[in-house]
Amino acid sequence: MNMKELIQEYGSDCQTKTLRLRVIKSVYSREVIREDMPLYLATERFTSPLQVFEMFKDLVLETKEHFLCLHLDGKNRIVCLDRVSVGSLNQSIVHPREVFKSACIISAAGIILVHNHPTGDPNPSQEDITITRRLKEAGELIGIPVLDHIIIGDGQYVSFVERGLL
Repeated sequence: MNMKELIQEYGSDCQTKTLRLRVIKSVYSREVIREDMPLYLATERFTSPLQVFEMFKDLVLETKEHFLCLHLDGKNRIVCLDRVSVGSLNQSIVHPREVFKSACIISAAGIILVHNHPTGDPNPSQEDITITRRLKEAGELIGIPVLDHIIIGDGQYVSFVERGLL
């Protein structure tokens, strides 16, 4: 029904309603990750888990588990960091929807997962292995591959790719 037909049927004094919808707007902010970051990390693409560990090794100083998602462009350069979850001493809640929500918005070509173990032991728990498998499957489904999951410990790290877990 067009506007002319509506006016004929309901009269010219028909009331109008206002339609309001929520609109998604991306809001980005900048956050200091490291003050003494080696210059090559800022300009080069990521080619090894050691580079990620060097960039985020200070996460071990946190008293709670932080789960981060690094969004990468097609050349494996970080274009965005998403702090997906801040949990407790030994766990954080991670859901695929939350991990990939911002990755889709920013059009990430791939993601690297990073989280810390405040205990200092970077060995993955069974929960770490399970959620990584779920995230890998979700990423394959939507076309944003999980390239690695790196757990930061006290002066050491575990890469799921290096361990053959991903």
